[in-house]
Amino acid sequence: MKLPDKRNKNILIYINGELLPREEAKISVFDSAVQGGDAVWEGLRVYKGRIAALNDHLIRLQNSAKTLAFNSVPSPDDIRKAIFLTLEANGMWDETHIRLTLTRGEKITSGMNPKLNQLGCTLIVLAEWKPPVYSNSGIRVITSSIRRNSPQHLDSKIHHNNLLNNILAVIEANTANVDSAVMLDVNGFISETNDTNIFLVRDNKILTPTTDSCLPGLTRQMILEIADKEGVTTQEKNLSNTDLYSADEVFTSGTMGEITPVLEADGRKIGEGVAGSMTKRIQKLHAEYAYENGEQVPFKKPKKKGR
Repeated sequence: MKLPDKRNKNILIYINGELLPREEAKISVFDSAVQGGDAVWEGLRVYKGRIAALNDHLIRLQNSAKTLAFNSVPSPDDIRKAIFLTLEANGMWDETHIRLTLTRGEKITSGMNPKLNQLGCTLIVLAEWKPPVYSNSGIRVITSSIRRNSPQHLDSKIHHNNLLNNILAVIEANTANVDSAVMLDVNGFISETNDTNIFLVRDNKILTPTTDSCLPGLTRQMILEIADKEGVTTQEKNLSNTDLYSADEVFTSGTMGEITPVLEADGRKIGEGVAGSMTKRIQKLHAEYAYENGEQVPFKKPKKKGR
């Protein structure tokens, strides 16, 4: 098995109060995440000893767990301590992505009903050395035939682990040999991509879809705050594929990918086919904002480990 970063071979993973080596980090086959994808999660990124938007991520995790009626949910302070413990144990300070997962917990027997969950939640903190998943130079996308979940079916504001809606879309992107897939809502308007929020730039104005059928991402919120501070006009509105194809610039946002230019959509070149000036400006400002507003980890910078 060849890892993208060999340092991740020997990481320690937090599961319910224990730090376990990668090869030993396992949950029960009776856990709700295994039985039905019944879990919620957050993706966090560490910048030079600061975790971007940590408090906002913990609030969203708690809100998702409450919506799904989880019981015995760990407090935000307890989860925060677990994150810090994991980072320090792994000597992680920068270039780190955290996959924070909270499941409904282990069941007393297999089945779907939450009444079978009587042992409390399972908390997993998986921290890895991981750069952004997309290239800063840009990506190509297609429009997926899979529609994004609407609140009529499964509210996308719940940050849940049942990601088949998104996975089916990214399978189409893989088949088309592009990087990502744009997902439309049930009315045919752009919702988001399979794993990021999306922004269009026209006449130096930033446009983004409403959050009716997409996750209101925290990186997305950062961008809106940054734009407001910089005096850049933004608008949340229904956007169609025609808007996408004719935009001056397009970029995506997310913790995993940060700010990524979109160079081509469904075979149409976006703008000049390179990262535009507004996108580059937002990339720079986001990097500064994420660090300056991040929560400082409570330990000193570790000695650098070799790759």
